[in-house]
Order: sequence, then C-alpha cells, then structure tokens
Amino acid sequence: MPQINNTDASSQDHWLKKLLKSYRFSLYIGVIFMLLVLGIQVSTLLFSRTQVNKIVLDSANSIFGEFANTSRLELKLLEDPLEVAVQLLAPINDLAQASNFKKRMDYLGIFTSALSSSTEMASIYIGYSSGDFFLVRPIRGEQQQTHYQVPETTAFLIQSIEQGGKIKRWIAIDANLQILSERSPTDYIYDPRKRPWYQSAMETDTLIHTPPYIFSTTKTMGRTFAMRANGGNAVVGADLEMSELSQMLSQKVITPSAQLTIFNEEDGVIAFSDPKKLILKEGENKFTRSTLGQLSPSMAAVAANPDQFKDMQIVNIANEDWVIQTVKLQKSSGGDLLAIASPFNELMANANANERKLVAISILIILLSLPLIWWCARIIAGQLNNLSKQVLAVQRFDFKSEFVESSRVSEILELGQAIDQMKGTIQKFLEVSIALTSERNFNALIDRVLLEVCEAAGSDGGVIYLFDEDANQLRYVSQHWLDHGTLTSDIQPDLSFDDVSNLVIMAVKHSKEATLLRVDAPCPQGIGYIEERYGIASVEMLVIPLLGRSGSLVGVICACIAPGELSPSIERMAMVKAFSGAAAVSIDQQRLLESQKNLLTAFIGLVAGAIDAKSPYTGGHCQRVPEITEMLTRAAHDSDDAPFAEFELNNEEWEELRIASWLHDCGKVTTPEYVVDKATKLETIYDRIHEIRMRFEVLKRDAEITTLKTILAGGDTATLQEQLKNELKLIDEDFDFIAQCNIGGEFMSPEKVERLQKIAARTWLRTLDNRIGLSQEELRRIERDIAMPLPAQENLLADKLEHIIEREAKDHMAADNPWGFKLSVPEHLYNRGELHNLSIAKGTLTEEERYKVNDHIVQTIIMLSKLPFPGHLKNIVSLAGGHHEKMDGTGYPRRIKRDEMSIPARIMAIADIFEALTATDRPYKKGKTLSESIKIMGFMAKDGHIDLDLFKLFLQSKVYLTFAKKHLQAELIDEVDISQYL
Repeated sequence: MPQINNTDASSQDHWLKKLLKSYRFSLYIGVIFMLLVLGIQVSTLLFSRTQVNKIVLDSANSIFGEFANTSRLELKLLEDPLEVAVQLLAPINDLAQASNFKKRMDYLGIFTSALSSSTEMASIYIGYSSGDFFLVRPIRGEQQQTHYQVPETTAFLIQSIEQGGKIKRWIAIDANLQILSERSPTDYIYDPRKRPWYQSAMETDTLIHTPPYIFSTTKTMGRTFAMRANGGNAVVGADLEMSELSQMLSQKVITPSAQLTIFNEEDGVIAFSDPKKLILKEGENKFTRSTLGQLSPSMAAVAANPDQFKDMQIVNIANEDWVIQTVKLQKSSGGDLLAIASPFNELMANANANERKLVAISILIILLSLPLIWWCARIIAGQLNNLSKQVLAVQRFDFKSEFVESSRVSEILELGQAIDQMKGTIQKFLEVSIALTSERNFNALIDRVLLEVCEAAGSDGGVIYLFDEDANQLRYVSQHWLDHGTLTSDIQPDLSFDDVSNLVIMAVKHSKEATLLRVDAPCPQGIGYIEERYGIASVEMLVIPLLGRSGSLVGVICACIAPGELSPSIERMAMVKAFSGAAAVSIDQQRLLESQKNLLTAFIGLVAGAIDAKSPYTGGHCQRVPEITEMLTRAAHDSDDAPFAEFELNNEEWEELRIASWLHDCGKVTTPEYVVDKATKLETIYDRIHEIRMRFEVLKRDAEITTLKTILAGGDTATLQEQLKNELKLIDEDFDFIAQCNIGGEFMSPEKVERLQKIAARTWLRTLDNRIGLSQEELRRIERDIAMPLPAQENLLADKLEHIIEREAKDHMAADNPWGFKLSVPEHLYNRGELHNLSIAKGTLTEEERYKVNDHIVQTIIMLSKLPFPGHLKNIVSLAGGHHEKMDGTGYPRRIKRDEMSIPARIMAIADIFEALTATDRPYKKGKTLSESIKIMGFMAKDGHIDLDLFKLFLQSKVYLTFAKKHLQAELIDEVDISQYL
C-alpha cells in the first residue's frame, strides 16, 4: 500500500478549511468584474469613446456655426426688400394724405414695383385713421386666382375700402396695370385700425414687425412690416411669406434626421426645416400656428429652456441622444434664434463603426473568460436560485417554504434569514389587515385592533382610547389583557387634551410615533389601573398614537410591558407602527362610513320631512309608512310559518328597506299641492265654487231687477212678486245642487249630469272685458276663443278652451321608456272646465289630475334611478317604486304581478294603503275606523290588489292594532273581527 505523507495531509486539511470558509458575496463579484471589465475593457473603451465624442462635437459645433451665418444672410435678404419698401412709402406725404381711391391709384406703380422686387412679399398696403384701406397683392398661381375669383391673366389685385366701409372695391389688373375686372364684395369687412400692425405702428416712429401668423388666403406663414406714415394719420404695411425661409432650412442637410428652426421667444416659430409641420389644421378652414414645442420632441426641449442651449448640449429625448444648440441671428427685426438639433448617433455614425470593432474584440475576450465566470457561478447559483424561489413564493403569497442554511456566503445566509423573517411579518400583517378591513362590527373591530397591536408590541395587555374632536379629549373604549382580566380602578372615560399633567396626553402631544414611558407607583391620575394590575412594581408603558390617512389623531393605545419583560426591540416597534397604522386606517374608515350613513339617513329624513311639510294635509305620511313597513317586515322576518319561514333580511337589506320606505313618495315634490289637496271638484289654486255662487247671485239680482221694472211698467205686483219668489227658490235649489256636486261625496248618476247640463245652459250678462288684468299665460289661453262683443251672454257653467292646459312633449311618456312604465297618458295636462269637473262621476279628481297624482310614483322611480346607490342598496328603486302595484298586474306604473315583486315591496304596498285609509289629516276625506279600513283592505286582498298572505300576517301579528294605538284617535279604534279575513 502506498504511504501517505502526514505533512501533505495536514497541508491539504489547512487549505480545505480555508476553502470551506464563508466569504463575502461582494468578494466573488468584485474579483470577477475586476478581471473581466476593469482589467481588460474599461480603460480602453472609455478613453476611445471620450476622444471620439470630443472630436465629433467640435466638428458639429463648426458646422452649426456655419449654418447660423448663412441663415442670418438669407433671412436678411428676405426681409430687407419689405423694410426698404415700407420705409420708402411711409415718408410720402401725398400718399398719407390721399383722401380717395383715385388719389391712391396714382401710387399704384410704386406698389406693384415693390411687389415685383420680392417674391416673398404677399401684399403691400396703407391703412388710414379714417378706416380707409388700400392694398395691392400679387396674384401668383391658380390657387389665388380661384380664391379671389379673378381672370387668368391677373397680375395684381387691388382691395380698397372707403368711407368707413361703405365703398368696397376689388379690382383685378394685369402686368401692364390695365383693369381686367372690378367687383364690390359685400362680405369684405376689414378695419385696419383694429389690426395689431396698425396699432403697434401708430405707437412709434420706427419700423415695426408683427409676430408671424397664418395668412388667410394661402394658409402659409408670414409676418407684417409696418411704419407710421408721414403726418401720423396712416400706416404703411407689407406682408412677408416665410415659406422660402423654411425651404432654405430644409436644404441644409447636416444629418438625415437633423432639424433646424428659426424662432423668436416672443413671437414663436418663424421657419422650420419641415414646412408641413408649421401649420396645424384644427377643423374646417381653421388653421393655427405650431408652437415650438409642437414641431418635434427636440424642439420641445428647446422651448422648455432656450437659454440652456446657447452652448451645445446633448439631451436624451425618447431614449435617443440629441445634439442641440441655439444661435442668435443678429438682424434689424430683432431677437430671432436659430435652433439646430441632430441625433447624436447620426453625428457619430463613422465613430460608432470603429467603436463596434472594439466592442467585438472585447466580446471575444469576454467569451474566452466565460469558463471562469461559469465556474464561479456554479458555487453560488444553487443558493441564489433557492433565494429566488423564496422571493417568488412571497410574490405568490406562499409562506410555507423555508430557507435552508447551507450557504458559504455570509450575505446569502443573512439574506435567507431576513427573507424568512419577512415572510412571517408579511403573512401576519396580511392576516391582520384582512381581518381589520373585513370587520363590520365597530366594537369587535376595536377589540381586534387592541389585541393585535398589543401582541405586536409583546405587551401584557392594554387600553384603547378614541379621540373625540368636538370635546378635544380621549374617550376610553376598551381594554384587553392576556389573562382576560378586567380592571376598573381609575380608568377615566375621558382624558382631556388640556390636562398637561397626564402622561398619556403629554406623550401624544410630544410625538406622533410610539413612545415608551416608565411608570412608577404611585401611578399618576388616569392610569391607576397599572398599579391595580402590577402593584408597586415599575412598569413600562408603550403609548401608541393611531393616526388616520391625513395624519390626524384617531385614537391612542396604551400597551403595558409586564415587569421583567424586555423592552420592545426595533423590529417590534416597526411592526407596532405598521399594525397601528393599518388599525388607525380601519377605525378611521369605519367611523367615516358610519358618519356617511348617518348623513344619508339624516338627508333621507330631511327629504321625507320636506314632502310631508309641503302639504299640511299629509303631515306624517312619509314618516308613518316606514314604521308600518318595518313592523310588518319584522313580523314576516320572525315568522316560522309558511310562506315566510325562509324569509330573512340581513343588516344591509334592513338598511335598504328603511331607505326605500322613507323615500317611497319622494316624487311628490313634483306634484302640485292643489292637486294633492284637492277637496272639491272645482278647486284649483282656490275653490271656483265662489265664482259660480257669484254668477247665481247675479241671476237673482237680475230676476229682482226685471220684476221691479215690470211693476214700474204697470204689471201686477202680487203676481210678479210670486213669480220672483218661485224663480229665486229655483235658483237657490240649483246652486245647492251644484254645491253638493262640488263636494264629490256621492256618485254622479246620468240624471244628475243631465240636470247639471240643463243648469249650465242658463245665461248671465257679462259687461266687463274678461281679457284685461291677466297674466301672460292665462291671456294666451283665453285668446284661443274669439272675443265676444260686450255686453256678452255667458253660460252659467261652461267648458271653455281657456280651461284646457296642454300637455307638452316633455310630459309624454314613451311606450319604450327605460323604466318599463305602462301608463295611459291623458291628452291634456289639465282640464279645468267647470261642467267637466262638476260631472266627475266619483271623487273630486279629473282623469288628468288623477294621472298627475299617480305621477308621483313615476317621478319617485325616475329620481331614485338616477342616484348612484351602492350594490347592497340596488333594490331601493324597485322597493320604493312598487307600492302602487297590484298583485293581479293592474297597478301602476309598471303593471307588474305578485311574482315579480319582492316580499318587502308587497309589504310597503300594504303599509301605504293602511296609512292612507286611517289618516285623519286629508282634506278630501275623513279618517276611517280600524274596522272600516280592514274591511276595505279585505276586499282589496280578495280582488288581488294586495298580497293575501301578508294581509293575514298583518292581522295575526296585530301590527294594525299596535300602529293604531300609537297614531290613531281613540274614536277610530274599534273592534275588528279578524277571523272573517283569515
């Protein structure tokens, strides 16, 4: 056997121990990147890149400067002819004083010569202080010929305005200044005095130029040069088209994507290398100038800060580097700037090709080094992969897997342990957060918050207070201890924020973070419960403020650390902070929801109260119906008998029912009071029976006067007096009959209607104009009839056109309406005909008025359907809007049947009917006794109008009697034999 050298074995053990020793992960990464990046590539590539960039940028700077110089010259060549022309014409006194078209035409040759000297001059003109205007423009191309409607050989167009716009001329002339056509456009409205070029020139003696703008004719960009004429009562101006300047910029090719712009910080863009982008079309024949920022992203960077690019800058735009510089163009018209921008990679095209060769060499070296990287990666790959799986598990909210401590890299060990701790913390935090946010009971939420925060702090227990902002104090709410004990001594229900001696108050005022206090016996006032639990031992107490979303104080938790226990660690304090934050938000949210519910409840009560207050005769209907509804629903909820054994409402459904019952008549706010309260047939805003009575009084006076005249004429006094007595008696009887009909207490038989018509045929004499002293609306209605000459014979009762109130389009209900209403809509909105109303067969309401009364439920549904109720209140509309439906489908407004209605909706129908029958505050009827009301409802149940099962439950549960004893007058509460209905 071969012999083993002990020295070699010892040396091997030594090196093995060193190899197995844990090293810092940064050491592995540092060695690899030092060998591969720093040692081989960095110095060479960085040096090469820096030098190449400098050379390219210097070259670009020279090119940019050369372009700026040529642009200055070309801009000057474009503007100089206009400046010269304006400055030559302005001093001509005769032109400035030319008071008519003929005198101004003497200078036509000068105008056309100036226009011929510059192809960019769009027009030249003079505006006078009188509002006169004389303009000559060249006609270049078919587009302008078509636009101005001039002959084909037109060279120039003269546009003249005289006498404040009264005389307008458009004269087309050829190159020899011979007139080809002349017209007077009526739509040519122009006042030079209101134009910016005129107003600016009148303020100075020097030449001015306007900011660039879009010419309305050619839709090209240009600017105006103007100068006040000699004498000061006119301004000479010329328009310059800038298209040639943009074309010049487009031909200056630095790189394929280079962009050049001439702009002015005050006036905006003047020219751009891509002329198509200068003008934006916003609509039909509506164009606007592009701003510098709208031309391109590179120009947007210049627009943001022009001064930044006085020296060449490299800016990253949309992940691409651009070289940008602005150069001032020194010229007479002011501070125009030339902005030049080019993609850096295009400037660096040749340099990049050489750089790619260097990169290829570097990649080759890196590829040769891959085996070393691979060997090193193998050592740590498994450990990193394990950590990666741990993190991915956390991402999936999988907290089951654990990290195995087998790595030789200390950072990986620490990271693995931290991940395990993080998983536990996240898992606990998620569980607590879910529990807090899902808790709907406020008291249970408070107890859970106290429990979780105390556990997070490692405390023995504690007390929680909530902040009462109105009283400016902390209000005691609950306590929790590990042994489930309860302490009572010296727990003050209120800790005033003004009490500077209280340790808890001082800690909260001092810091919004958790504060660790040491409490020694005897305990200060307000926290004596510590001494009761721990005796005279010194105790640490953690005061934890609960802060809401806005940082406002929600409450305070006082967590006690039992004697001998360690103070909370940094980690525990961090967890306490997180848990208390989540707890505060949950409490704040619950209180906010509670306040919103209270606000909604108060608002609903306000609406219901307003509806009841609208009419003094329905004072408590909207308040009494919810009471009956809740009583009967509670009876159904508590019943174990069929068909209500399975009927049960949760808290949210109870809330839904309460809101629906309070709002069931909210549509009544749209119903006119006099319709709701109509107690007699002739009543509108007032009872028209008084008008009828006065007509009868007129008849009686007329009869007396006729009799007296006949006696004076020699008639037999005794006979005439007897006839008068009989006639007055007949008149009184007829009025008494009409008055009885007006009450509407009895059915109107055909005989009664016939008698009404006979009485209505009688006439009385009207001597006063019935069309004066009226409102516009009433006058409009009365004018439908032909005016009768005075004196006029009027029927004692009449149905006139003025009595008809027409139904407008908005008052019609389409058959395919979105709410499913199935209604027969009367032709008119109201029919106030006297005979028509007195002939109402039953009750006091016409068909139109009854529709208006019933319309309140339609309006209720429409109004409520527009409200954004949350999901658990989605049935409010169907509950509130179904109390006038009938079980047989003959109700309104949807004509739905029993099976289409929920039990609460059917209950509300019974509650509404019973309250209406027993109400004593209606002007058109007396309140019925219990037995009468139940009898009527019995017929309704038998006829399929109300739910029979619920009606029986209504009787068996004594809901009717309980309500009656509370709200009905004693004389209305009589005996009811309910057996006949069961």
